[in-house]
Order: sequence, then structure tokens, then C-alpha cells
Amino acid sequence: MHPIRTGLLLAALLLAGTPTPAQGQLFLASRPHPEFMVGPLLVRATVTPSLGPVTVDIMWSLVIPPTRSAREFEQDLYLLWPGAVVADPSEGGPDPALARYVEARGFTVIGEGRLSLFAQSLYQMETELPPERVAGGAPFVTFVRQGGALGLTSPVTYVRILWTPKLVNRAWLMNLRMTIDGLIQPRKASWVENVFWGQRHVISISFNDVRHRALFPMYVEHRDQAVRLSDDPSQLLVAFADADHLKIEEVIPESSTRRLSESVESTEVVSLFLGRSEGITPQILKVQFGYFRGLQAWAPILIPMLFFILGNFVSPMLQRWLKRGVQSVSARVQVPWLSDRLRGRESGVVLSRDTLARIVPGETTSEDVLRLCGPSPEEFQHLGADERRTLVYRGRRVVPHRRRTFGWLVTVSHWDMEHHEVEIQLDQDRVRDVQARVRRSRLAHPETA
Repeated sequence: MHPIRTGLLLAALLLAGTPTPAQGQLFLASRPHPEFMVGPLLVRATVTPSLGPVTVDIMWSLVIPPTRSAREFEQDLYLLWPGAVVADPSEGGPDPALARYVEARGFTVIGEGRLSLFAQSLYQMETELPPERVAGGAPFVTFVRQGGALGLTSPVTYVRILWTPKLVNRAWLMNLRMTIDGLIQPRKASWVENVFWGQRHVISISFNDVRHRALFPMYVEHRDQAVRLSDDPSQLLVAFADADHLKIEEVIPESSTRRLSESVESTEVVSLFLGRSEGITPQILKVQFGYFRGLQAWAPILIPMLFFILGNFVSPMLQRWLKRGVQSVSARVQVPWLSDRLRGRESGVVLSRDTLARIVPGETTSEDVLRLCGPSPEEFQHLGADERRTLVYRGRRVVPHRRRTFGWLVTVSHWDMEHHEVEIQLDQDRVRDVQARVRRSRLAHPETA
């Protein structure tokens, strides 16, 4: 292989490690059926933590048949770009001919000017010498189509690249530099994700994508002038500065490669090699990423710690507060057919009036008492009187006091705790006397009983 061609291929590979990558579309020749090709082609865009306008560099060279003279192919090139670009005022004024050209096809011009165009010597790639600026730059016009069934189209740009001998000089790479707003788009996420993990963004760059509604008519008209890619390595590249604070979440397609730049400090590069195709096959590189700062960098550690603290310290307090709230509501509002509280709750032995009325002094025996009141009373024996003893029955009952009824709901004004105590004195195995006592106290909540 010729040494210059070898040097060019090596330079193309080295450029993959330099900052930035970007997005490009389609080259057109001035004359139909061009016999030359583009190669290598590098579309680079640089992303910085500021997430402002993106600088896009399109670097390329032309490959002509080895048996032909470069003079036979002298002509201007055109680039179709799917979006609006920002003019470089230092390059001069716009080219009115471009505006007239697109307006004659029914488009509306929304911006025009010139872009910076450079020529970079392969032998000076690793030096501090700046690239040569091409006088006059590259005029462009940005346009849209208004009206129609689908309404206003998104803007696209038509760039004219004036002929220079360096286009076909294999020792040089041409560099068209553009500044683009809106290439980075925010990814929709919840506020929790944005607070803890930071805002996520998406950048997409492509080549040979002519599906835009304003771009497709221009391609169809000039499709016989499309310039194909050569066998030289061509890539889409996106370089992210400040890689120490960068989080790349997803790269599409998965065949893309990620690596740290070998020549630029703290820069991560995502690249996709372009496949050579006979037709127009869109090739897209999409990266979802985010920059993190401060506490967001510690989020993977702090968030598990936060949940640990909440689970072990705050959770018991929340449970107590929640339990108190539920108890407060349940103490005042009841559903009768779901709860037995409105019927009162008893513990121990609570004797009703009817039961007590069936105990008749002088007639009821101790066996009758045990059968009516229960077999397990407290029993006291009187000293000096073997035939006299006392049976004691104790119990408690929580009693609600209803206030209002609303359909299935019943409100409770307050709860009372009743302490029942019944003493039954026996003499010679018959009831001598019966004494019943009831003490009442008010409760804030039935559970406190």
C-alpha cells in the first residue's frame, strides 16, 4: 500500500481517540453518477458537562480512481444535514444563490450564512500546528417546508463545499465544523430519578438518514449525485469530556464500542464503524448518558444507607404513629357488622341481672350457684365458722356509648370500663346473702383497657 494512503488510514484510526463525535448525513456531487468516493469519513461530536451547543466536525477525503486525473473530477460538493446549524460570522456573508435554489423548490429559508472549513495535513496531526482555514468557508442555507397535509417540517441544512485541490489530496483531510443547538435532548424521568441520579440526556448522530420530510425531496431529486463511501474506515463518534463524572446508561446499537481516549485526558469515546452500502442505509449511533455532581456521585452508597436507617430507626416510629392514628379513628367510628366492640367486650365473669335474680337466699344451693355463675369462683372461708364461706365472681366489661348512626357507620362518643364484683355468702351449703358492686371509669380508647 502507498505510504501516504497507509498514513491516512492510521490517522483516521487515531482520530477515533480524539475528543468529540457527531452526526452527518449525505454527500452530493455537482454532476450525476460520481466516480469518486468519500473515505475515510469521520463524523465527530463533543459533549461537555455544560450540555450546551455541540460542536460537530465532519472530516473526510475523496478517493478517485487510480487511473484517472484529479482534474477530471473538479466540482463542488454538497452536504445534506438533518437540522439547523449556527453560522460563523467570521467567514463572511451568505450565498444568495443557495437561498434562491431551495426557494425555487417550494421551501422557506429560515437561516443562512457560512461554516468554518479547514484542511488538516496528516503529517501535522500530532503537532501543535493548527489546521489551515479555507478562505470563505462553506456557505449554507437552512430551510423548512410550510403548509401541506402534515404541516410545518423540521429544519434541514444544505451546505455547499467549494472545490479545493486538497479535497483529492490523500495527505489531507477536510474538516467542516458546525455548531448545533438541540442535538442533546433530555430524557423523560421522574423527579425522584432527577434528584438522586441527575438529569439524563440522549444524543443521536447518524449518516445516510434522509427520512426527514424536508430532506427527502432534495435527496430524491439528486439521488444520482450521491457519493458513496469507500473501503477506508469511516466512523460515527461521540466523545464525552469529564469522564470521571459521566454515566453512560445505554448505547445503541450494541455493536458500538466504548473506550477512554488515549490522547485526551478524562474523555470517553463511543464509536460506530460505518458499513459500506450500495444504497442509502441509515446508520445511527444513540447514547443515553448523564453527568453527576456532589451527592449524586454518592447516590449508589447513600440511598441504600438511607433505606437502612429508615428501616431500623424511623420505621418503628412511623408504625407507632400509624397505629395511634388507626386506633384513634377506630375508637370513634365503628362498623357494627364488622366489629364486636359496639356489643361490649368482657373478661372474667360478668353476671347479668337475670342471673342474679335467679339466686334466692335461703333456697339456692351452692351447686345451683356454681351451675348458674361458673365453676371457678374465688372462695373465702370464715374463721370459726366451718359452715360459712363466700364465693366471689369478678369481671370487666368495656362498654361503648353511641353518638350517631350514618348508614353502616356508628360514631362513639366515649367508652366506659365497668368492674363487676359479686359476693355470694353461703351458710350450710345454702345462699345466705348476695352483694353486687359495679365501678365505672371512662377510657380514651378501648385498647387501653
